[in-house]
Amino acid sequence: MTIRLDGQVAIVTGAGRGLGRTHALALAERGAKLVVNDLGDDRGRSANAETVVDEIRAAGGEAIAHGASVSDPAQVTDMVSQAMDTWGRVDILINNAGILRDKTFLKMSLEDFRLVLDVHLMGSVNCTKAVWEIMRERKYGRIVFTTSSSGLYGNFGQANYGAAKMALVGLMNTLHLEGAKYDIRVNCLAPAAGTAMTEGLIPDAVYELLTPESVSNGIVFLSGPDAPSRKVLAAGGGGFAVFKGFETPGVNLLSDGLSPEGIAAAWDRIDAEAGMSELNAGFEQTTKFATQAAQSLGIDLSKQTSE
Repeated sequence: MTIRLDGQVAIVTGAGRGLGRTHALALAERGAKLVVNDLGDDRGRSANAETVVDEIRAAGGEAIAHGASVSDPAQVTDMVSQAMDTWGRVDILINNAGILRDKTFLKMSLEDFRLVLDVHLMGSVNCTKAVWEIMRERKYGRIVFTTSSSGLYGNFGQANYGAAKMALVGLMNTLHLEGAKYDIRVNCLAPAAGTAMTEGLIPDAVYELLTPESVSNGIVFLSGPDAPSRKVLAAGGGGFAVFKGFETPGVNLLSDGLSPEGIAAAWDRIDAEAGMSELNAGFEQTTKFATQAAQSLGIDLSKQTSE
């Protein structure tokens, strides 16, 4: 089934070039009306964003540019207000804006750590907060955060970037739960693409394979009416995968050596992957450990909870 976004309004941050640009063009090609955001000058004008708007309009689409800094809540509010004034709705938010300030943690200043969190994490929070009530009232929304393998797995010299990117997965997990009954579906994209941010960091041959356009197909999918929710879609070079966080079944030590030494002795069993599962909410972990503790002590929780 063809995915169409006719009549819907999408905001793409950091869309003046690279992945953001191809995201915006791909959404416009499927019928969406675009707010193309990219950091503007002192007057709030973004030449890069305006160029992308011209591309969309030349292809017959509708788009406006906005130079908001995503780390400034007032500017973000103005951007969303302009979208509402122009089209009266916001259906899709693609949080793509980002920066790099790579150094080893030893050499990294706290200012550079905060700056990266302000743009990646708080920038996404600001934009999502600005559209959340709109989507809630309409009982429809599609939100994508841009995470990274640097957050999911770590990457040398990117403590600030990795921390921000993994934080977005945690944000997704909770907003998925809070938005579910309003059909607000929240996902993450973990892209591997040859862009200005990765140029020089990966070999030229690999850079050429990892086209931004291939990744943007994933954005269209996550923006569609049948999109999943609470998924981390990894994408690169035409390949797609899903990152999942699993937890081992674990071992209860209440009746069998509850001590640091007991943990050490049972470590191989605690770390064993057989039977591990993906949890859907934090309370499921609490329930698992409570159940194990009760079983270890011979307590029937069903009787306790029914009284």
